[in-house]
Amino acid sequence: MVRKVLIANRGEIALRVLRACRDLGIDHVVAYSEADRDSLPVRMAREAVCIGPATVSKSYTNAPGLISAAMVTGCDALHPGYGFLSENSYLADICQRVGIKFIGPSAEVIAKMGDKAQARQIMKQAGVPTVPGSDGVIRDVAEARDAIRKIGYPVLIKAVAGGGGRGMRIAGNDAELARFLPVAQAEAESAFGSGDVYIERYVDKPRHVEVQVLADQHGHVYAIGERDCSLQRRHQKIVEEAPAPNLNRKVRDNLMRAAVKGAKAVGYENAGTLEFLVDANGNFYFMEMNTRIQVEHPVTERVSGLDLVEWQLMIASGDQLKLERRDLEPNGHSIECRVTAEDPALDFRPVAGRVNQFVPPGGPGIRVDSHLYPGYVVPPDYDSLLAKVISWGQTRDQAIARMDRALAELIITGIPTSTAFLRMLVTDEKFRRGDVHTGFVAEFMNRNEALVSTLQDKTPNHL
Repeated sequence: MVRKVLIANRGEIALRVLRACRDLGIDHVVAYSEADRDSLPVRMAREAVCIGPATVSKSYTNAPGLISAAMVTGCDALHPGYGFLSENSYLADICQRVGIKFIGPSAEVIAKMGDKAQARQIMKQAGVPTVPGSDGVIRDVAEARDAIRKIGYPVLIKAVAGGGGRGMRIAGNDAELARFLPVAQAEAESAFGSGDVYIERYVDKPRHVEVQVLADQHGHVYAIGERDCSLQRRHQKIVEEAPAPNLNRKVRDNLMRAAVKGAKAVGYENAGTLEFLVDANGNFYFMEMNTRIQVEHPVTERVSGLDLVEWQLMIASGDQLKLERRDLEPNGHSIECRVTAEDPALDFRPVAGRVNQFVPPGGPGIRVDSHLYPGYVVPPDYDSLLAKVISWGQTRDQAIARMDRALAELIITGIPTSTAFLRMLVTDEKFRRGDVHTGFVAEFMNRNEALVSTLQDKTPNHL
């Protein structure tokens, strides 16, 4: 049984894990940087320990420092949250070596799934559909052209160790391939310390649908449900929903089976997410596996009735998952909007500064996960996420209406936010119809370019 957890993260996810620990009666310690000394997770924690200065390499991504903090405070487990070192096999391996339970899969599984080329091969061998592509790493244009002879243009060049759109380029012909391949390799090297890339066929206007899985230490693996994460800006998700709208029941069932098959093939344990591209004909292809809790996990919690973070802790403690088929049927519909400290009038440039007012929305069907409070200073050193607004309704239309209400009620003053932009998105007629794909936000912004550029003056943050 896990007794005491080091929460090795910050912001809303640190607060989320803290609350789950309290609900289960598990002691906890919040690890924080000097920039987060006055943060809400630190204020609410039973115990907190400073792990270094604001610079992430000296605090939140300093694995030896986190391990030392856990040992000094007597923690027997470490929860990495998302981002930072949550998918770092080195940290998981050190935890195992010193007797600290890493709340997530094993270091070996993290390493396999973190190598996207290897992950594709594992899934392909397990019978999970994958996008046609190279068999492994592409080192030069000649190798790339050999692979493309089999799959055809257009292709997507992707970093093996990548994420968030970095090290990713689309090539539609030989000239673009020659131009973009070295660019993607250089970007991947800079961002991830590895210039390895692979290529796969580019699927035009697909939906991004992911499946949440839970797997215990006793061989039980369940697909909890799917989420549509197609609304992305610069390859970063901004609106997610569960279940995925307008998804054929047969496709959904096949996705669930494929996700379970993939998780079993790699020997997965704890919470994880398999991400797929779904084309207009209902064909789906494995993209990658996230070996951690996702930012968007609340929408799955809301329609499943399961507390995924609590289950992470219970699985780490050796508890068994015993779910029936009826437990896996979604109840209603849920939508999440990520409210960020970004200025729409300046091409969504991230901003820092003091929050003068913060009044979260409420009412039926609304949940807000946030670490904000009046007077909180948003530091310039980290991700710009301020709050996650989650709505639930018996129908998708009701969930959209409640989200519109919630975003209209949300008050954050002192810094620009993306609130008004998100409200425009969820009230757009195409979104209401569920006519979404990964290029939706770019097309929406092109249609509404003039209006988006003036959103700073049209923020709904008022009383």
